[in-house]
Amino acid sequence: MIIHPQIQGCVARNCHPMGCRAAVLQQIEQVRAAGPFNGPKRVLVLGASSGFGLASRIALTFGAGADTLGVSFERGPSDKGLGSAGWYNNIWFRQAAEQAGRIAVNLIGDAFSDTMRQQAIDVIRQQLGQVDLVVYSLASGVRVMPDGTQVRSVLKTTGQPLQGWGLDLEHDALVQQSLVPATPEEIRDTVTVMGGEDWQRWMQALQQADCLAPGARTVAYSYIGPESTYPLYRDGTIGYAKEHLHATAETINLQLAGIGGHAWVSVCKALVTKASVFIPVLPVYLGLLMGVMKERGVHEGCIEQMQRLFADKMYGPRGVVADGNRLIRMDDHELEPAVQAAVSALWPKVTPENFRTLGDFAGLRQEFMQLNGFELPGVDYGAPVNVASLTELTP
Repeated sequence: MIIHPQIQGCVARNCHPMGCRAAVLQQIEQVRAAGPFNGPKRVLVLGASSGFGLASRIALTFGAGADTLGVSFERGPSDKGLGSAGWYNNIWFRQAAEQAGRIAVNLIGDAFSDTMRQQAIDVIRQQLGQVDLVVYSLASGVRVMPDGTQVRSVLKTTGQPLQGWGLDLEHDALVQQSLVPATPEEIRDTVTVMGGEDWQRWMQALQQADCLAPGARTVAYSYIGPESTYPLYRDGTIGYAKEHLHATAETINLQLAGIGGHAWVSVCKALVTKASVFIPVLPVYLGLLMGVMKERGVHEGCIEQMQRLFADKMYGPRGVVADGNRLIRMDDHELEPAVQAAVSALWPKVTPENFRTLGDFAGLRQEFMQLNGFELPGVDYGAPVNVASLTELTP
């Protein structure tokens, strides 16, 4: 069958498996071109199939020579469709890693569950012994608690209602969006899903199972952004969750003291991920930011961010480069005053008629499409894909 993209709003309803392969291989080549670095050799990546998690795994495997275990919640091909992009990312990554002589194990399931924690512990004991690094890169709107209840997060403000332009990728248009204030219960639920509680549960389980090597490190990913985005992000429900995540780093750091371990949060720059384009209003800022940063030659995608994080700021010659709050600031280029001044000057001028000329919204859309295997160079999208052969592939 010939696969055409199906986009609904800011959600991709399908993917192109061969395009996903091209995207994974492209990131691998970028890491190899950057050169090797002395990093961890046994790594657990939670949320390993796309975005920061996948880029972390690629950077560590092909930059530091790490063996990895990746956990992700993805769906394979069935009578309902071809499956998710992350499903194929896992397959192509594993194949490339094994060809390079590295261990690459994929576990597919709910990373919030105690069952998955035990499966991961079993694999670590059998194939890795212990891990030197745990990367926490989970992004989900729902968390199933140990008692079986479901808790859902919301993307809302916590003060005044907020109105602004949002981006509709399906129609390549701006749409007016409104965010209403969250209730106290909604704030608590968002923190439960997206805060640091599950990260801490993972680290406790791994430590109790003696799966953490002496001096093991862990890092989780976050975003703060400039003041102009505070009403929709830092002061919103997602911001409350991220603050909880930041505080949890200190708790985990104390927990790991007995083995000489440490916990950090990497504050990343605004990037095109499946999660970020879904946040109301934020994609308009992102489109403007991409244009400004590309003009200044400081734009980074997920793979460039993760390469720099591990090679320079976590395992580089200076050791871990962090502030007093255990935050590794990978948003340093984004928050440069000149960059923010340029973005702030553009934002009030944005209209549905002129937005394409004010930022790099074409680049934003292309990066989104590439997350799902479309618009990659070197891929023949007019060629039919053998669906039967895809069903034989396993992560």
